[in-house]
Amino acid sequence: MSRETEAASGSGDVWLVYDGECPLCNAYCKHARVSEAVGRLHLVDAREPGALMDEITAAGLDIDQGMVLKFENVMYYGPEAIRMLTLLSTPSGYFNRISYWFFGGTKRARIFYPLSKAVRNLVLKLLGIRYIDNLKTAAGSPPANAR
Repeated sequence: MSRETEAASGSGDVWLVYDGECPLCNAYCKHARVSEAVGRLHLVDAREPGALMDEITAAGLDIDQGMVLKFENVMYYGPEAIRMLTLLSTPSGYFNRISYWFFGGTKRARIFYPLSKAVRNLVLKLLGIRYIDNLKTAAGSPPANAR
C-alpha cells in the first residue's frame, strides 16, 4: 500500500476519543503527541455525535469509564488506550517522559489509569459536569445525570 493510499484511507492515523468538557482530559490531550512516523493524531470530543462514537457505543464501550484510541482499525480502551498512546508518542519532552513513566507499561497503566479516572470523576462532580452516558443514551433512556 502506498503512502498516498494509507493517508487517504486514514489507516496510519491515530484517533483519540476523550471527554471535551473535562478540564483534565483537555489538558492531557493538549499535550499528547504521536511520532510523525506513526501518523497524525486526531482528537475527537466524545460529546459530539459522529461515526466513531457510534462505533464505540456499538462495541459496548462506556466512554465515561475510559478513553478510546483507534489505531490501525483496532480500538484500545481505558488503560490500554493510554498505554498505546504513550508508546506511539515521541520520546522527547517532559510531558511525554512523565506519561511514559506512569503509563508506558501494562502494569503501570493498570495501576495509574484507574486513579486518573477517579480524579476525573471527582473533578466532573465538583464542577457539575454530567457524564456522557453513551451506552444509556444508545439504549433509548435519558442520561442519568442529565442537566
